[in-house]
Amino acid sequence: MIRVAVVTISDSAAAGTREDRSGPALRQRAAELGWNVAETRVVSDDASTISSTLRALADADTVDVVLTTGGTGVSARDVTPEATRAIADRDVPGFGELMRSEGRKLTRMAPLSRGGAVTRAATLILNLPGSPRGAVDSLNIVVDLIPHVVDLLHGHTGHHAKLTD
Repeated sequence: MIRVAVVTISDSAAAGTREDRSGPALRQRAAELGWNVAETRVVSDDASTISSTLRALADADTVDVVLTTGGTGVSARDVTPEATRAIADRDVPGFGELMRSEGRKLTRMAPLSRGGAVTRAATLILNLPGSPRGAVDSLNIVVDLIPHVVDLLHGHTGHHAKLTD
């Protein structure tokens, strides 16, 4: 079973002035997938807070995947991708490319997201949009890839697909 942490990144949700709806939407989708949601957090749009939260979650080795929601747009306070890359071991650019290209079929605003994925140690960190629908839609676009990435990060490499001509 895939172990997941959900981190909502929002100044207003962290301050308690706005209800977090994206985190619960991701928790519900993760549960529907049969994943174990081991941790949930709400943090402000502060790069050092985001980085330290993601670092702590990945380094504790208690989750396989961290799903972040929020802070992936183009406003000055949207710093999630930068804060995530600051603690990353490897970038996984195909996730963001796929979320934007397939997301464009669902909403014309998808290309405005700077969401994507990185790895740190044996943890996949996936940056998703801040709206409930955008977060869940983006997760659904890449959900079939996540178990394979988790297996690879845990050293289970014996199941690579055979390449055909």
